Amino acid sequence: MNPTDPRARTAGTPAARTRTAATGVPDRKEPLDRRLARAVQRVTGSALGPYQAAVVRIGFAGAWLLFLLREFPHRHELYGPDGPWSWDMGQQLIAKNHAFTVLMWTDGVLWFETVYALAVLSSVLLLIGWRTRTMSVLFMVGVLSLQNRSIFMGDGGDNVVHLMAIYLVLTRCGRVWSLDARRAARPGPARDVLGPVMWGAGAFGLVAATLFIDRTGEPWLLVLLWLVWAAQGLWWLVCRYAPGEPRVLADVLANLVHNATLVVIMAEVCLIYATAGWYKIQGSRWQDGTALYYPLKLDYFTPWPLLSDVLAASGLMVMILTYGTVIVQVAFPFTLFNRRVKNVLLVAMMLEHAGIALLLGLPFFSLAMIAADAVFLPTAFLLWLGARVRHGRDRLVPGFRRLAPRQGHAGEEPAPRTLVG
Repeated sequence: MNPTDPRARTAGTPAARTRTAATGVPDRKEPLDRRLARAVQRVTGSALGPYQAAVVRIGFAGAWLLFLLREFPHRHELYGPDGPWSWDMGQQLIAKNHAFTVLMWTDGVLWFETVYALAVLSSVLLLIGWRTRTMSVLFMVGVLSLQNRSIFMGDGGDNVVHLMAIYLVLTRCGRVWSLDARRAARPGPARDVLGPVMWGAGAFGLVAATLFIDRTGEPWLLVLLWLVWAAQGLWWLVCRYAPGEPRVLADVLANLVHNATLVVIMAEVCLIYATAGWYKIQGSRWQDGTALYYPLKLDYFTPWPLLSDVLAASGLMVMILTYGTVIVQVAFPFTLFNRRVKNVLLVAMMLEHAGIALLLGLPFFSLAMIAADAVFLPTAFLLWLGARVRHGRDRLVPGFRRLAPRQGHAGEEPAPRTLVG
């Protein structure tokens, strides 16, 4: 910019900074270096999208929990010793693909029941946000152990849960809407006794996994678990004995990992829809608009035969839904920088998955995809939704006490406007 330009003399002035702070949008007259500095400060100084991360945590923990509870009577046939995919067959497969699972340590029924119970318990505790970091690790171990034990029992929804379980470990998904956030909001210094005990107990599990490395699976995942365990111990030491600059540095690193993982989650969702849409375009049934008709006539995918028959009888509706599915999936990644169009397509995709759950009998696949879509929900909508939930909770439980957040806590103010809303 020309120094003699009047706009250059106003760039970076208090008035420009005031306009930026008031609107949330960088002033166009502000120098590029200042805008870059503000962007860097924003990425390193806070965990972006805390409400989106919380919804993803709640969604996937809830979907996996409901699946485990529904399949509880059939757990031995799906993943246990009574399944068609025997323990010996699973051991041979894992020896080749090195998939992570602790169920290969032994074929005992007691060990299987213990792992299944821990998977259910970790899902419940992650859902409510109690010791979120530890529960996210246990949740990942439960998901990977059960799914990799019998990989032919799953569907597309299981693959999404599989990936997101790994990503959640690296996010700060308990900053809001969790018992961790409520505990952090309590006045006065917090003395954590249970945390170090759980950390020490985690060491025994990691040692056991290391000793059974030939049966556990992927070495890189075991390395990740050790790194997370060491990082938690270092975090506790820094918070307790070095609350100054070391704590700030640790917080910056945690924010960077969280923000990078959130971008990976968004990219993963876009990749899922882009590949699904472009593969559909290549299919002749999707090209002539009749693809939806065929699953509606399969007994396995018709929990409501009468409803499926009514929909299949309308050629126009079948064609609209078939073409609409392709258009929405292909177009969604290109609409991320237009909030209004993105939100419209987001609603369309969530309604599409709700329809899949109802018409095709795939509720857990739909729940997993809706939970993944939630990473793009606008912050304003999530704040409104949280207020409605709190209002309903207060009416049902009048004595429930809310705590004001501490100074500087992530739940103190709404998240800044970002790509996710």
